[in-house]
Amino acid sequence: MFDHVSIGVKDLDRSLRFYDAILTPLGYERLSKTDTVLGYGSDRISLWIAKVESPVPADRSSGLHFCFIAPDAAAVDAFHAAGISNGGEDNGLPGLRPEYSQFYYAGFIIDPDGYRLEAFFKIPE
Repeated sequence: MFDHVSIGVKDLDRSLRFYDAILTPLGYERLSKTDTVLGYGSDRISLWIAKVESPVPADRSSGLHFCFIAPDAAAVDAFHAAGISNGGEDNGLPGLRPEYSQFYYAGFIIDPDGYRLEAFFKIPE
């Protein structure tokens, strides 16, 4: 449904270190970098991160979050660990989420700007 998503951040260098670290284990890479914008994806850019004056205020109760597809459960674990090691905050340890499905393995973090992020792997049935 979506071609891409764009988010605004306060500190682009901090976001570069954070997103490079969390997206690499998922198989995504930084495909573009300028003084004000980063672009991430696998074969094309699907996530744009821009340095802006007024990022959307973090609101953990808004329900807004971004979920990345992981190639396996180990990648979810690595995403979560990299997020914590690079300035993110735990928002749910990696593990099965039976409330979603018996095959739903996910981990949750909050990035340094307050965006809620998830990595998800569907365990084969």
